[in-house]
Amino acid sequence: QVQLVESGGGLAQAGGSLRLSCAASGRTFSTDTMGWFRQAPGKERDFVAAISGGDDRTSLTYYAESVKGRFIISRDNAKNMMYLQMNSLKPEDTAVYYCAGDPSRGSFYSRNAYAYWGQGTQVTVSS
Repeated sequence: QVQLVESGGGLAQAGGSLRLSCAASGRTFSTDTMGWFRQAPGKERDFVAAISGGDDRTSLTYYAESVKGRFIISRDNAKNMMYLQMNSLKPEDTAVYYCAGDPSRGSFYSRNAYAYWGQGTQVTVSS
């Protein structure tokens, strides 16, 4: 059974940092693009960042404009893990963050493309 499990969410002050982790089990995602999405109350689940397959030194990274320069996505294929380092947090970053794997159904920017999802982790940023 394939599982993605997020951790590392919590409460942070504006300007602070959090690091999210996504642990994969049941299959390897080393050759797949993986992504982070977030969903705020009453809003759709939006793309945050993605990282292409391969090791962390050669993978390509992609970011939503709203997080570019503040968030860093990375992966450790040996551990079957993906991370999202979130710096300079803003109250508008408050959302449930989801990791996703295997965007075989379309563009990795689209939430509809991914075959696997985690259960989400809450990130709350206070002003």
